[in-house]
Amino acid sequence: MTTLTVSTSIDSETASLIGDGLNAYNHKAAGPHNDQDLWIVARDGQGMVAGGLKGSSEYTWLFVEWLWIGPQHRGSGLGTQLLAKAEEEARQRRCIGIHLDSYTFQAPEFYKRQGYEEFGRIDDYPVGHSRVWLKKRF
Repeated sequence: MTTLTVSTSIDSETASLIGDGLNAYNHKAAGPHNDQDLWIVARDGQGMVAGGLKGSSEYTWLFVEWLWIGPQHRGSGLGTQLLAKAEEEARQRRCIGIHLDSYTFQAPEFYKRQGYEEFGRIDDYPVGHSRVWLKKRF
């Protein structure tokens, strides 16, 4: 008989066993995923962090996990610069596109202005808002 255990954390050995098992399955089906992290940090004239982007490339796509602009730098074009730099890096990594997600209270319209198209949405996530998935194929 199989038992199921529910928790908010597990030991690193179990996490590695599960992750390695999934990676082995995926590798057999689709080849190596060639994952590589990406960090782009923007600093102002005083060297303070003004914004940044965190992503990772996997297979032939770059996923943008975070794009944040400090409040005093919003509206300055910094988001556009960070995203353009990520696209440049994605092309250098031979990616065929970028995908990301954003809440409707964040910046989906910003991404659409940069040429991204919506390909998925969950309404009321959180209640009164939506979570939106966007992509841009090069």
